[in-house]
Amino acid sequence: MSRSLTVGAVIALALVGCSKAPETPTPVTTPSAHAEHGLSAAHGGVMVEIGDEMYHAEAVFEADGTIRLYLLGNDAKKVIEIDAKAVEAFAKPDGNASAVKFEFAPIPQPGDADGKTSRLVGKLPAEAVGKPVGVSIPNLRVGADRFRVGFHSPENAGHDAMPAKKSDAEADKLFGTPGGLYTAADIAANGTKPPGEKFKGVRARHDTEPKPGEKICPITDTLANPQFSWVIGGKTYEFCCTPCIEEFVSAAKEKPNEIKPPEAYRKK
Repeated sequence: MSRSLTVGAVIALALVGCSKAPETPTPVTTPSAHAEHGLSAAHGGVMVEIGDEMYHAEAVFEADGTIRLYLLGNDAKKVIEIDAKAVEAFAKPDGNASAVKFEFAPIPQPGDADGKTSRLVGKLPAEAVGKPVGVSIPNLRVGADRFRVGFHSPENAGHDAMPAKKSDAEADKLFGTPGGLYTAADIAANGTKPPGEKFKGVRARHDTEPKPGEKICPITDTLANPQFSWVIGGKTYEFCCTPCIEEFVSAAKEKPNEIKPPEAYRKK
């Protein structure tokens, strides 16, 4: 399964064509510079700079080659949306002379506007799965601007671990106070411990190919795990990991009308 991974090196990559020499990489901010600016990866992924820190993204590498790209603002605390369209990308395993084309598909998160997405999900080509790999997006459009984006998988990509969770203070506030669809009764039903503490030691396994009829995580559309259950609006939802519970509860408090009943989250 996937390991939601620690912040790794962010680099720009050259696209390699059949007959063209590699382009000069675009300079990007180093991981240490990201740390100095106080940027954190909510899902434990790689922080990616877009347009000289005009925007950011968090790239989460899964063991099966899936990459989830969360789009963020300048300080990485604001979620941004782009047009919900497929985005062309290239993967270049370390040591390979050429890059292989693949696509990121728009997979909107709860709360995204119609026709918009704050999340892109792609699957690495088979020859790049399980290897250190560089990813290049030659043309990412954010509003009226177009950017070239590059990043690299962490060295320990492909190993299992729990994704990163919110800070204790953030988690206590999120799960310890009612709001929107999230009620005091829900808080009592879930207990006093936030998910990161309650499910500590439980490994998240992101199965990206659930069978029709199986329960799926409301956030990632991967196979739901009953071990990551949480009561919201008096109903029990199942997720793939604790960060997804955090995202869903946030959405339930801020935009309760957009939350579907648990039975709606099944693979069609």
